[in-house]
Amino acid sequence: MLKSLRYGALGAVLVATVLVVPGGTATAVESPDISVTNAKAHLDQFQSIATNNGGNRYTGRPGYRASADWVKAKLDTAGYATTLQSFSTSAGTSYNVIAEWPHGDANHVVMAGSHLDSVSSGPGINDNGSGSAGVLETALAYAASTQTAKNRLRFGFWGAEELGLLGSKYYVNNLPSADRDKIELYLNFDMIASPNPGYFVYDDNPAGNGARDDLVSYFTSKSVQTEFIDVQGRSDHAAFRSLGIPTAGTFSGAEGTKSSAQATKWGGTAGQAFDPCYHRSCDNISNLNLTSLDRQIDAIGHMIWNYAQKDYGTTEPPTGNNLILNPGFESGAVNWTGTSGPITNNTGRPARTGSWKAWLQGNGSTSTENIGQSVGIPASATAASLSLWIRIDTAETTGSTVYDTVKVQIVDSGTTTTLATYSNLNKNTSYVQKTLNVLAYKGKTVTVKFLGQEDSSLQTSFVIDDVALTTS
Repeated sequence: MLKSLRYGALGAVLVATVLVVPGGTATAVESPDISVTNAKAHLDQFQSIATNNGGNRYTGRPGYRASADWVKAKLDTAGYATTLQSFSTSAGTSYNVIAEWPHGDANHVVMAGSHLDSVSSGPGINDNGSGSAGVLETALAYAASTQTAKNRLRFGFWGAEELGLLGSKYYVNNLPSADRDKIELYLNFDMIASPNPGYFVYDDNPAGNGARDDLVSYFTSKSVQTEFIDVQGRSDHAAFRSLGIPTAGTFSGAEGTKSSAQATKWGGTAGQAFDPCYHRSCDNISNLNLTSLDRQIDAIGHMIWNYAQKDYGTTEPPTGNNLILNPGFESGAVNWTGTSGPITNNTGRPARTGSWKAWLQGNGSTSTENIGQSVGIPASATAASLSLWIRIDTAETTGSTVYDTVKVQIVDSGTTTTLATYSNLNKNTSYVQKTLNVLAYKGKTVTVKFLGQEDSSLQTSFVIDDVALTTS
C-alpha cells in the first residue's frame, strides 16, 4: 500500500451460493473455495526470494525481478498468455506481469490486479505479497477449473507501486484507447492478510458501485461484516478509475488503529494497528492472518468466477461484410467511443433508417465533438471502402466561407489522417452517401473517427447514419 490511510490439490473447490440479479431473480452460481494452502505456499516463495536477495523485493533490486519471473513462470505453465512489461523508474528498471486467459470475448475484459513490489526495508509479505498471492492463486485455480469464460480475464501484477503507483500508471497510459475501452471492471487487492485484520471494501468510485455491492453481499453471505473505505486513489486502481473504468477491491488494514467497535465486529485487538509491521522489516512470513487471507481470496474467486460470465451485452453483428459494429447506431453508443451525446434518437433531426443517428454539432457555439470505432482491416483485402450517409443543415449565411466542419478521419498508431471534410457549404437537407478509399490501411487496426467542429455563431448540424467499412 502506497501511503498511510485512516479508517472509519486443485486450486479451488466449488460451493453453491445465491446471487440476486437485477429484477430480483435468485440464481444459483458456483463460487470457488480458493486454496489458502496454495496461497500460503506462494507467500513462502516470496519470503524465500526476499531472503535470498537482500531481504526485500524492492523495485530495481534482484528480489523484485526474481518475484516477477517466478509469477510469470507459474502463469505460463498454467496456459496464460503472459507479458513482462518493463519500464524505467528512479530506482532502476521495473516490470509489470500481465497475464491473459486466451478465451472469452476480447471486447469485454474483466481484470484483477495487485502490486508485487515491497518497500526497501523488508520482504513485504502482507504488503503486498498477500494480494499478489491471492490474485495468482485465483488465476491458477481458474485455469485448472472447468469454467468457460464468457468474457476475457486478465491479471496484472504491478511493479513500483511503492514509488507512486508507477507500474499500473505505465500500463494504463500505454494501452491504446480502444483497448482501454474494453476493460469492463478492474478489481484491486492490496494487503489482504493483515495480522489484526479488518474487512474493508473500496468505496471511492461510483462507476464501481455494482462490484462494490457484490463484494459486500458475498462477505455478508459468509457472515463477515464489512466497512466501506475511501482509499483516495492510493493504490493501483487509481489509473483505471481516472479513465472512468469501474473499480472495486478489498483491504484488511495497514497502520491505522482498530477501534473497540471494530474489534467487537471482527475480533483482534482494539487500540492496535491492523498491521503493526506495515512498511517494516518484520512484514515477513510470520506477519499474516490466514483466516483473513482465506476469506479474502475466496472473495476474489467469487468475483472472478461471476464476472467472467457477466452479460455485458451483445454487439450488433456486421451487415454483409461490413466491419463496422452497430453501423446504424440503433444500439445507442454501443461499440462507439468519443464525446457523450452525439449518438441519439432525438427527433429534432431524422435518422436515415431506424431511430438513431450521430448528430454532431448544431450548437451555434464554439465546440468540438467526436465519435469513433476501432476496426481491423484484413491484410488480404484487395479493396476497402468506408461509406457513410450524411445530412447537413445550416443557419450560416450563403457564400464561400467555411464556418463549421465535420472531418472523416483515420487514426493509425497515433497518426491522424483526414480523408474528407464536409462543411456548411455542403448543405443538403436530404441524406447523401459518401464513399472513401481506405485500402491503404489493410492489415492494420485503425480507428474510424468523425470530428465535428463549430464556430461561435450560427449552427450547422451534421447528421451521420448507416456507416460501413467493406472489403473484398
